[in-house]
Amino acid sequence: MEPSSPAILCRDLVRIFQTDGVEVQALQGLNLLVQRGELVAVVGASGSGKSTLLTILSGLDTPTAGVASVAGTNLLMMSRRQRLEYRRNTVGFVWQQTGRNLLPYLTAAENIATVLALAGRRDRAARVDDLAQLLHIGDGLDLRPAEMSGGMRQRVALAVGLANAPQVLLADEPTGELDEDASAEVLGAIREANEEVGVTTLIVTHDPAVSDHVRRTVQIRDGRTSTETMRTGAGAEGIGSATEPEVFAVLDRVGRLQLPADYVTALDLADRVRLALEPDHLGVWPTAGPPIAGPPTAGPPIADPATEDEK
Repeated sequence: MEPSSPAILCRDLVRIFQTDGVEVQALQGLNLLVQRGELVAVVGASGSGKSTLLTILSGLDTPTAGVASVAGTNLLMMSRRQRLEYRRNTVGFVWQQTGRNLLPYLTAAENIATVLALAGRRDRAARVDDLAQLLHIGDGLDLRPAEMSGGMRQRVALAVGLANAPQVLLADEPTGELDEDASAEVLGAIREANEEVGVTTLIVTHDPAVSDHVRRTVQIRDGRTSTETMRTGAGAEGIGSATEPEVFAVLDRVGRLQLPADYVTALDLADRVRLALEPDHLGVWPTAGPPIAGPPTAGPPIADPATEDEK
């Protein structure tokens, strides 16, 4: 990967599925940029397109159109053998279901060592020890998955995903089967690995509470990125309580943006809104009743009717 290249780049990404003559557009021109070393959560409801995005980034699926690259690898141009090498060496995975992460008849140490053996590494014992210290799983190295707590299983799964030192770690609902305490424990381990090792990490989840544990959250809605939330000025612990989030709307190439649902509800925005072009910002008000933040001073008084995706 070139020093100046992003770890993940998606531009105008489209994925269309066809079933019994019916087309379903899962991704509708999605844009995403993740720099090297970032820890980012992608949050979206069921059907928003986040799972489709993950299968493309993992090399398990190919987009219909657009640009998708991870660590400098063009995901649209890989051969079958290149896909295998990509999944083995470039990206690591942590899945929601433990059965997809760990072999049930092997201990934690053996699960990690198996990945290293398949890669032909000779420093397996030393690498297992390093990961055990990083992820605080030393007490569970001799346990099989059925003997571990849910949080321990996912931390071991994280060790398996990091074993080959991937450039990008992809985590699919890593806390989906855990309680609140175990979830915080696993997210803390992911954050610590990101900071200590520097691996770019993308967490895909439906749980908005995950945003309290990362500095950048990207919201996906209707197959497109809609808003981003940035948190700054916090250390590894207590990100959510230590910072006030700053919210950004994502503007696409034709000028469309999606307003956060809670903003729309709070101001009772519907059908069309009033716009005002100020020297350094754009004002948006409901059409009914007096303006909340002052009258429009410039620009068209009324916006064209728009769908929710165009607000």
